[in-house]
Amino acid sequence: MSRFTLSICWLCLCLVWPDVAWADPLLVDISNGQLRGRDRGDYYSYESIPYAEPPIGSLRLEAPQPYKRQWSEVFDATKAPEFCLQSSLFLQGGIIGKEDCLTVSVYRPKNASRSSFPVMAYIHGGAFMFGGVMEYGHELIMSASNFIMVKISYRLGPLGFLSAGDADLPGNFGLKDQRLALQWIKENIASFGGEPENVMLMGHSAGGASVHYQQLHGGLEDVVKVAVSLSGSALCPWATQSDERQKAFKVGQILECNVNGTSLELKHCLQSKDPRDIVGAVKHFIVFGYVPFASFGPVVEAADTVEPFLTQQPVEAMKSGNYSQIPWLLSYTLEEGGFNAALFLEKSYEDGKELIEVLNRRWNELAPDLLFYRHTMNNSEDLNRYSQELKYQYLGDRNFSFDSYWDLQRMFSDILFRNPIQRTLELARSQRKTPFYCYAYDNPSDFGVGHWLSGRTDVFLGTVHCDDLYLMLNSAIHENLRSDEKIISKNFLQMLIDFVESDKGLLTYDTCQFKDIAGQDKMELVYITREGCENRRVEIIP
Repeated sequence: MSRFTLSICWLCLCLVWPDVAWADPLLVDISNGQLRGRDRGDYYSYESIPYAEPPIGSLRLEAPQPYKRQWSEVFDATKAPEFCLQSSLFLQGGIIGKEDCLTVSVYRPKNASRSSFPVMAYIHGGAFMFGGVMEYGHELIMSASNFIMVKISYRLGPLGFLSAGDADLPGNFGLKDQRLALQWIKENIASFGGEPENVMLMGHSAGGASVHYQQLHGGLEDVVKVAVSLSGSALCPWATQSDERQKAFKVGQILECNVNGTSLELKHCLQSKDPRDIVGAVKHFIVFGYVPFASFGPVVEAADTVEPFLTQQPVEAMKSGNYSQIPWLLSYTLEEGGFNAALFLEKSYEDGKELIEVLNRRWNELAPDLLFYRHTMNNSEDLNRYSQELKYQYLGDRNFSFDSYWDLQRMFSDILFRNPIQRTLELARSQRKTPFYCYAYDNPSDFGVGHWLSGRTDVFLGTVHCDDLYLMLNSAIHENLRSDEKIISKNFLQMLIDFVESDKGLLTYDTCQFKDIAGQDKMELVYITREGCENRRVEIIP
């Protein structure tokens, strides 16, 4: 064949199949049609892509429906994602966001050495009440050039988790949103250069608990290869609601629905209301500051619910062993409770003393909501007795004061995070047949979420909630890293990519090889500090 003939054939190929030579990385074809992303310099972004029909009107307070619309024109995927409608913790209960928010945002690095990438599917935290994907950066992930990152938006607060405890209003809509988004990723991510067989599901705090819930629901191995739960488990007391029906009808009462009717009538009434009013009802459940920070969340659904997400308490589901078995990393920071206790470091407007002193006269009143045990006991006498026992366990005969703040923070860390994570480790290691790992992070940041929430930089808070997360996902709250944090950040990112690419679910951090604790008599974790890492064999986690 002559050179001229070859040139003509190549030109014809380019005209018939333009992707062969003239592929535009900003244009992506998926099942709904073609979409256009944005060139961000070091990476491409494709944002606010719908994976479900808008959950509005008659679809409000219902399981999500797959997005099946066909685009006649190129879909604009250059618009930044928006918050799902919520009562914002960081804006003192101000209402932000939109109800039509069920989207995924895809970020793909520019890396000429790879033709495809493993995928990090990320579920954001926020106590199932607040937050959004835009609060968690992707710059560090993109700079490593090894991952496609997909951020998942899901319904929050009463719009995502309001439940009457029966089949007519079962709840868990936010968890069902997450699963539908994961199915979207499985079906579409190859079009963005992602590897659908190499998907890591990762979440922090409520996102970490969500990752656990997704495993307990079952079927996760069909869409995910490995899982990472940072600072959150389904066994955390704030991660499961037990008084859902009472709350649902209280919302109905606030919005002047017929609270003497059925839950189906309540749902239909709420479907006709302004969604901002439904979200605004959250303020009626707050007893102090942002306490309780998780007024609505996952529930155990009635057995007759159509396609329920969860019909057993998480503990019972774990004991049964009947859940998805994929390699799983669970982690925590040593002073997680600084996120919750920091509120009490604020100065009182009355006398200039810290708010912690309020607890001296209101401890029995506030403790059950601070620590999520109000509905675990039958009467106020038992609640008061338990509250006093807790106070004595951590403070002895001392009063609440600035000097005893660390004891309060330790109480919060233990009850809200450390103890349930310990329990999760114990149950999982006895039931799991796939690799299961844990790390503890002990390296305080110079300015973290605890400092931000308290408005104080003169107090040492330890290694608080989010201190490790911000070394994996760049955030405006934690941009200026120390030299040791830059090294740790690099090690974390390498750990994650190695995890998802390992055929056997092996996990390594720097010089430490994680030990699989599934089926072991004792727990072994990797303990990470600014000096490095070490393997620790323990009965009780630090």
